[in-house]
Amino acid sequence: MRIFIWLLVLFATAIGLALAARFNPGNVVLFYPPYRVDLSLNFFLLLMALSFLFTYGVLKAIRTTQRMPQRVALYRKEKRERESNKAMREALKALFEGRFGHSEKAALRAAVSEDNAGLAALIAARAAHRMGQPSRRDIWLSKVPDDSALKTARLMTAIELLIDDHRPEAALDAVNELNATGTRHIHAQRLALKANQRAKNWPEVLRLVRSLDKNDAIHPALSSRLRELAYDDMLSGRAHDAESIRRIWAIVPAEDRINPQVAARAAGAFNTRGLHDEARALVERALSASWDDRLIRAYRESAAAEGSPALLTQIERCEQWANQRPMDAELALTLGTLCLKQKLWGKAQRYLEQALSDASEAATAREAHLKLAQLHEALNHPEEATAHYRHCALSRMR
Repeated sequence: MRIFIWLLVLFATAIGLALAARFNPGNVVLFYPPYRVDLSLNFFLLLMALSFLFTYGVLKAIRTTQRMPQRVALYRKEKRERESNKAMREALKALFEGRFGHSEKAALRAAVSEDNAGLAALIAARAAHRMGQPSRRDIWLSKVPDDSALKTARLMTAIELLIDDHRPEAALDAVNELNATGTRHIHAQRLALKANQRAKNWPEVLRLVRSLDKNDAIHPALSSRLRELAYDDMLSGRAHDAESIRRIWAIVPAEDRINPQVAARAAGAFNTRGLHDEARALVERALSASWDDRLIRAYRESAAAEGSPALLTQIERCEQWANQRPMDAELALTLGTLCLKQKLWGKAQRYLEQALSDASEAATAREAHLKLAQLHEALNHPEEATAHYRHCALSRMR
């Protein structure tokens, strides 16, 4: 329909020009002595129009010819970009499919384009890492410019791959470089947490866990486990003296002090350095929050000196707990051990035999046999002592 309208307009214009030319009697005379040329005005106008069109065509052809090298260069550049973009898509697809060799080759082709070179290097680095080629991985990572917009992406990739390669020290160097750029997003903190965990940098692990907890960016179970691991390592160092242990415990938050694993480890550290009073106090606070056999064992190991008021207080407290938990074998073993140390022979025997009968774990039964053997030795009952020693030895051999 549009073509028909244009044809109609063209024919109408032609008819109009023909009618106008018919009633135009004008002439044009050109003098160039000794020559004279007479032309009708209509023919002259036609020649002028044709001359204009011819001149315009010649100039445009010259201009097009001059621009031809630029157009060829632009065409070649666009072709390279199209091929680079296609190779980039192939590299990503192959990486997700697990065809890492094909992904690296496609990334190499995609790197021809300057715009895609950085991203292609990151893809190739991941592919080389998955193929177990750390040297090629590092070469690809080095091809990403430090001053480009991909610096954060390069550092994040490097941290993740170095952690996976069990090189936490190198990963931490990348973390420090990333922190220097001011990047503090959640995934960066998760990677930093993993790197510090691998490097056993537990104070920094605790700081990052608290930061991620505030943003609900870490599972509570994982957070609790990492805290336990951190405090376990910090409190179990043999190089720490009593004052160092006190300083470490002083910085532990209140909510972590009542964690059974953390409290049991701290009590063990205090007991090892002879700080039994502090060990008992922290175990009692933790037990008031939640009952745990590990805490009861730590409480047993923190027994006060024989004949001291503190030991009697321990026995009384354990008897109060026993009224609430009459079938607890660990508590009965603890109570029997404390009574044995206080030389309350009858109570000690009763509680130890109760622990032996209620014990569900071999370790508890073995320790009950050992304490009963010591009890009978103190009472000068060699046959009973020997029998319990025999049971204790047999349980160790199983």
